[in-house]
Amino acid sequence: MNYGTNRASDAIVVPAACLERARNLIAQGGRKILGIVAPPGAGKSTLARGLADAMGDIAQVVPMDGFHLSNAALHSLDRQGRKGAPDTFDAEGYVNLLHRLRNQRADETIYAPEYLRNLEEGVAGSISVRPNNALIITEGNYLLLDHGPWSKVRDMLDEAWFMDVDDDVREARLLARHMQFGKSRDQALAWIATTDTPNAMKIYKSCTHADWRISMVSPDI
Repeated sequence: MNYGTNRASDAIVVPAACLERARNLIAQGGRKILGIVAPPGAGKSTLARGLADAMGDIAQVVPMDGFHLSNAALHSLDRQGRKGAPDTFDAEGYVNLLHRLRNQRADETIYAPEYLRNLEEGVAGSISVRPNNALIITEGNYLLLDHGPWSKVRDMLDEAWFMDVDDDVREARLLARHMQFGKSRDQALAWIATTDTPNAMKIYKSCTHADWRISMVSPDI
């Protein structure tokens, strides 16, 4: 079986230690689900995508972000001002998907939602998972929380990684991201202070449930 190299694409170089752990996980046989956890702006999606590219067609990325509640649902619940907090996701739906992925039939294709930043909405059925995808890489903020429906996620993961990234780097990325998708600089800074940072504090507290902590220093991730 070909696991590729550490250069996943022209833009993403996956750390060799990450590749080695992923290969060792796959070598155990059967379907494996790897969770990648970190606060907003740490580079979870970039690492997950790069790792999947490096692994080849045996891997598929299924992000937690596809389970964002719709903007209409958030508005009806009066939660639109803190989109991204734990209770602004369909956590039970995410857990149910992980259960299906763990028990996928040999004749079944499973379709998962994907969050599109340009729409700021999750889109159902966007990601296809086939039985020959031996490694499922799921990434998100709240995979290691120990309360509510999120507490069921950890048992669905064969391995969980926590990414440590300098907070100044993270916040600079978040500022650029929020401005790219329409916020002014002042609006972006306010969102980071009132939403992203409180969420990050919750996520950092969950890191003790990870199997491995990665210190990310590469600008590519």
